[in-house]
Amino acid sequence: MALVSVTNITVLDNPTQFLNPFQFEICFECLAPLDDDLEWKIIYVGSAESEEYDQVLDSILVGPVSLGVNKFVFQADPPSVDKIPKDDILGVTVVLLTCSYRGKEFIRIGYYVNNDYYDPELRENPPAVTDFARLERSILADKPRVTRFAIEW
Repeated sequence: MALVSVTNITVLDNPTQFLNPFQFEICFECLAPLDDDLEWKIIYVGSAESEEYDQVLDSILVGPVSLGVNKFVFQADPPSVDKIPKDDILGVTVVLLTCSYRGKEFIRIGYYVNNDYYDPELRENPPAVTDFARLERSILADKPRVTRFAIEW
């Protein structure tokens, strides 16, 4: 049985400009005392073709964790645009929230992300060079994909 249960995640500032930080309000319940911290990560999938373009946007340790309901806001800078393949900047990708205990991942929450221009004209005729200041990032917040892994607590 998992000792930590994620009860809710709210995607904040969504939709937003591509270059704005990612922000998630995370609520979880701790069912028994934990000896170590929880490690949370935000990972941006830069290309569906290869994991080499995945970027860990931030990693934090949360602890000591109190029994009961816990809540915090996890914020991370946007991905480094120079590490995303040009053909994968616009369109749909994924952002992952993961949580690990003692180096073992026990939950992964994935959200689809659509990156496109605010301006309908630019959507129809995107410039040859991406104008990141005019891109919008929209996270499909109401349809997360949750994967749980059994670990030794």
